[in-house]
Amino acid sequence: MKAFVFPGQGSQYIGMGQALYDTFSTAKEVFQEVDDVLSQKLSTLMFSGEESDLKMTRNAQPALMVVSVAAMRVLEKEMGVDVKSEAKFVAGHSLGEYSALCATGVYSLAATTRLLRARGKAMQEAVPAGKGGMLALIGASLEQAEEVACQSIQEGSACEVANDNAPGQVVLSGHLEAIERAVELAKKMGIKRAVILPVSAPFHSTLMKPAAQKMQEALKGEEILGMPNVSLISNVTATPLETKEQLHPRLIDQITGRVRWVESMTYIVEQGVSEIIEVGAGKVLTGLMRRINKDVTGVNVETPGQLEAFCKKIAA
Repeated sequence: MKAFVFPGQGSQYIGMGQALYDTFSTAKEVFQEVDDVLSQKLSTLMFSGEESDLKMTRNAQPALMVVSVAAMRVLEKEMGVDVKSEAKFVAGHSLGEYSALCATGVYSLAATTRLLRARGKAMQEAVPAGKGGMLALIGASLEQAEEVACQSIQEGSACEVANDNAPGQVVLSGHLEAIERAVELAKKMGIKRAVILPVSAPFHSTLMKPAAQKMQEALKGEEILGMPNVSLISNVTATPLETKEQLHPRLIDQITGRVRWVESMTYIVEQGVSEIIEVGAGKVLTGLMRRINKDVTGVNVETPGQLEAFCKKIAA
């Protein structure tokens, strides 16, 4: 049994998606539609722009989505892969959940593009530059990370678990002064490494409440086309989306809430998934799954060669 998973911020790199664009007319149409919706040559930035510009949250979020959706549409329209037949579940890491929603027919490509531009802009602007940060705790258990976060808080500051990515990889988010205290606490607790991440804001923390409020309005303005055609696992609950009424609250909660990736992947494995297909840029989620459950195989499909190899495998 397979699941398709979609990467989140941090997987972006200059040049991503260009081979898809150059090889497949279906992919080119996806990139062109996103460029038109944004009134911006996002594709040019992705293929040959500055890395610092691509890393900006307002650009990185739609950019990662367009690669994932382009790859999915090539699979479906040019290679004849029926995702409903091939996959039991889909899931996306943070912004990747929007890629999953687009890929499974919940939102149109145009609506997903507008939502991710709004989401990226709102998250980027929610906290003044230099006031927030994120910290990766390498070698820490979830319980240790929660203890570090709790002890790092002083009056008026916030520090929370933002991402439970894999055993030994937990990310904290909050005020920069609390994050800096967390570095020292992690050392005292004997945690292997504590790495302050090069991000522009404290994502997935209560400091993102202004962004959550803006996303509430943005979501109201976009049509939900229907329920996903493959069961979608929500980040904030690590359970399937069951009704359209659940969608907006979960996406709003996702802005400030924890990405429960370990729980999400554990859930699908318990339902019988033995293989994940990471659709889009990079191999981050494939790597995380090896740490979550080494018995689950994983493959990345991003380039024309990888897409063709995947199709040959399932046809064999």
